Amino acid sequence: MSEMIRTIKQEIAKVVVGQDEMIDGLLVGMLTGGHILLEGVPGLAKTTTVNTLAKTMSLNFKRVQFTPDLLPSDIIGAEVYDPKGSEFKIKRGPIFTNILLADEINRAPAKVQSALLEVMQERQATIGDATFQIPKPFLVLATQNPVEQEGVYTLPEAQLDRFMLKIRVGYNTKEEELEIARRVANNAFESVSPVIGETEIFAMRDAVKTVHIDEELERYMIDLIFATRDGNPNLQYGASPRASIDLYRAARAYAYIYGKDHVTPGDIARAAKDVLRHRLILSYEGEAEGVTTDDIINAVLSEVPIP
Repeated sequence: MSEMIRTIKQEIAKVVVGQDEMIDGLLVGMLTGGHILLEGVPGLAKTTTVNTLAKTMSLNFKRVQFTPDLLPSDIIGAEVYDPKGSEFKIKRGPIFTNILLADEINRAPAKVQSALLEVMQERQATIGDATFQIPKPFLVLATQNPVEQEGVYTLPEAQLDRFMLKIRVGYNTKEEELEIARRVANNAFESVSPVIGETEIFAMRDAVKTVHIDEELERYMIDLIFATRDGNPNLQYGASPRASIDLYRAARAYAYIYGKDHVTPGDIARAAKDVLRHRLILSYEGEAEGVTTDDIINAVLSEVPIP
């Protein structure tokens, strides 16, 4: 593990107990500029982890609670009439930040979901007739509740494809939960200090691009993607070309996080589930059989030969 990544994790651990997979995924997003979707029931420290990550990296952080009555202008901004100057002025929304936490993103209707698309893809927002660039670095970290819960919308496929990773956040272990209870009861959480800034973030992003991927492993990644498209009866649609790009980038980032200068098959397998699970659309047969996208990814990983 690189020294800078180790320092960041140690700082986050002052507030967040466990949840190593979620933290690794958030770091992958920061190192690649990819947006992250976190799925889990309430109370698993998703919001706390994102806020703590922003503090350790000296980044601006804003949170938007998504609700059924939210409007696109509530996140993008709007033209507001100023009676003193008898003119319209631009009021920028919370999207103009480094890290935007879209909390419970699937509780907002389709209009709000589509308003995020331009920002997530183009890193710019249009208010009235003017287009504004979003500050760099910029990352959307969204949380969503499982679709079985009441009052949630299914995110459109086009928006899901904009998320680099979808990370499923589970419960802590018994030991971790006991540690959380002790810390809360004794008010024993430490304060978090900034340990890096924008300069270090961009330096790490450049370093990730130098991580070597052997040509055989490059082809292995493409074989994995194509295996989701080759007539699987449980799938209506396989992974998109954007999945190939994100798998390539995520595998490099995972290798970098664990202090390697080259990608291994283990890095690819680690990234594959989070990159693919939200991009595979189950068929009616698959849903009827109770198959999950994770089941299909596991099958693909076991069937495609590792070079």
